[in-house]
Amino acid sequence: MEFPPYVRDMLARLTDAGYAAYAVGGCVRDALLGRVPHDWDLATNALPAETAAVFAAPPYRVVDLTGARHGTVAVSLGDNPRALCEITTFRRDGAYTDHRRPDEVTFVTGILPDLSRRDFTVNAMAAAPDGAILDPFGGQADLCAGVIRAVGDADVRFEEDALRILRAVRFAARYAFTVEEGTARAMLAALPLLGGIAPERIGCELRGILEGADAGRQ
Repeated sequence: MEFPPYVRDMLARLTDAGYAAYAVGGCVRDALLGRVPHDWDLATNALPAETAAVFAAPPYRVVDLTGARHGTVAVSLGDNPRALCEITTFRRDGAYTDHRRPDEVTFVTGILPDLSRRDFTVNAMAAAPDGAILDPFGGQADLCAGVIRAVGDADVRFEEDALRILRAVRFAARYAFTVEEGTARAMLAALPLLGGIAPERIGCELRGILEGADAGRQ
C-alpha cells in the first residue's frame, strides 16, 4: 500500500534509527478499501522518549506528550495539522475494571501482542514501511467479505470495552458491512455494560451510526 510522503518519511526515520515501525489500525483498513484515511497512526517498539528523540529536530515537531504514559507521542511535520501522526509504542493492555479503558498498559517489543489487543479484525492489521501487510487475524478476508468480527474471544473484547458494541454497529453502518454472528451474540450479551459508559461517548457513537450510509439496515 502507498503512504503519504510525511508518513513514509516518519516510518523511515524510525527504522533508520534502528526501530521497528508500522502504520496500524483504521488507516490501513481505509487505505485497503480505497478510501483516503482521515489520519495515520503508527506503532513502534521505540519507547515514548525514544520516539520523541527521533523527531526532536526540524522539520518535525513533537506536539503532544500527554499520552506518553500509555505510549503515545503526537508528531507533526512543522505546524501542519494535516501532517500529524500519533506514534504509539507496542503494548499489551491490562485489566479493564471500568469496561472502558485498561487500568495499565505494558510496553512490549513485538507487534503481534499489540494487534491482538485491538477490537475487530479489520482494525488489527499493520502496514510495514515497504507496504507489506501484516494480517494475523484475517482482516483482509473480512474486508473483502464485508464482515465485522471481533479479534479473538468476542465476549472478552466487549467485556473489556463496552463502547465497542456501538463501534461495531458504526463500522457496519459506515461500510455497509454485516456483524459476524458470534460477534453479534457477544454484543447482545454485553449490552448491560453500556450503562456504565459516559453518555457523551455513547452519543458520539450514535451520531456516527446515524451518519453511516447503511444506517437504516443496521
